[in-house]
Amino acid sequence: MTTFVLPRRDLAGMPVLSLLRGFGLVLMAAFVFFACFAFSDTSPYDIVAIPTILLWVLLGVRLHRGAVPLVAVLLVYVGATVVALMPYLDEELPPVWTLQLCYLAVTGIFFTMFFSDDSDRRIELALKVYTGSTLLSAGLGIGGYLGLVGNEELFSKYGRASGTFQDPNVFGSFLTLGAFFLLHDLLTGRARRPLLSGLGLAILLAGVFLSFSRGSWGGTVVMGAVMVAMIYRTSAPRLRRRIVILAALTAGFGALALVGLLSVGEVHETFAKRAAVTQDYDEGETGRFGNQLRGIGMLIEDPLGMGPLRWRRTFNLEPHNSYIGAFSNGGWVAGVAFVFLVLMTTRVGFRLMSQDTPYRRHAQIVVPALLMFFLQAMQIDMEKWRHVYMMLGIVWGLEAARVRWLASGRA
Repeated sequence: MTTFVLPRRDLAGMPVLSLLRGFGLVLMAAFVFFACFAFSDTSPYDIVAIPTILLWVLLGVRLHRGAVPLVAVLLVYVGATVVALMPYLDEELPPVWTLQLCYLAVTGIFFTMFFSDDSDRRIELALKVYTGSTLLSAGLGIGGYLGLVGNEELFSKYGRASGTFQDPNVFGSFLTLGAFFLLHDLLTGRARRPLLSGLGLAILLAGVFLSFSRGSWGGTVVMGAVMVAMIYRTSAPRLRRRIVILAALTAGFGALALVGLLSVGEVHETFAKRAAVTQDYDEGETGRFGNQLRGIGMLIEDPLGMGPLRWRRTFNLEPHNSYIGAFSNGGWVAGVAFVFLVLMTTRVGFRLMSQDTPYRRHAQIVVPALLMFFLQAMQIDMEKWRHVYMMLGIVWGLEAARVRWLASGRA
């Protein structure tokens, strides 16, 4: 009698490892996709985060030399904020807020490690999934604004589209990376279905507009122009004409769509109100800018800062400026670390977008979107936005991959 025995490699070898890696990619895709669900402080994103991170740590994600600066600065920033928390451990909200900040820093480090290896394939998957996530959120936001989906406050807030977010400002900015992904592929001829990509881009831009977020409007336009300029600068001469024509057509269709939307009375009224340079809550001694001026003077005199969330206790209003918030929450050390993080990431980002490496295309998509958040940080509190840490991880993952690529002598 012949006995059939399974080869050992089928039970414990490459097939099992391949299966685990495949499952890990599924978890990672869900992790990225669920970034759009931000109805509350806890979302499906956070539920998937722990098993995804643990599995990939077991599978062997590594911290490469090129990403060490990010990890070092993040640890200083978070560490200083934890030290500033110590006098307020008996309060309810500051410890929770600080714990959430630590968790987001961990996700940023994990994203960096994950995207440092097999960068092209992993980032392409992440961007496609993220774009699908933005299309879902934009569709719900537009439908909610028009009263076609859900109740009045489910997918719209304050007469503005909010999609799957609590805040229309976060919603509008969240869509930008998906828009840049589609626009980049259209300009460079990589889009397999140009009409569908164009339709998706129109949906995302409509979502950005109907969020009535001034930061999202300005950031999308300015950083979109930066992306187009970088594509033009690094493209072969034969492609530059195509880029100019398509960019002009996109701007033209966008202008026509804007005119059409503004012809709707309610849209025009909200636009006129939101397009003002300042809002009611910005002005006066106790407004946003007045609080910032008074608070800066207080922070200069206090190297340890106010402590996490103490600005809110002092002024009954958030700082609405992530740079001031970093100095307030964690003192001078945290504030300087945050500013340094922004400056060194900006420098690394422009180098990634400019140099002729295998990672330039993805850098030209993600870096402008991340820089938009750095600009918005001057007028909004974005240090707790989940997707910002994902973008930070992608950029530094690309940098780690670039450093290894150069070291290998393939340049």
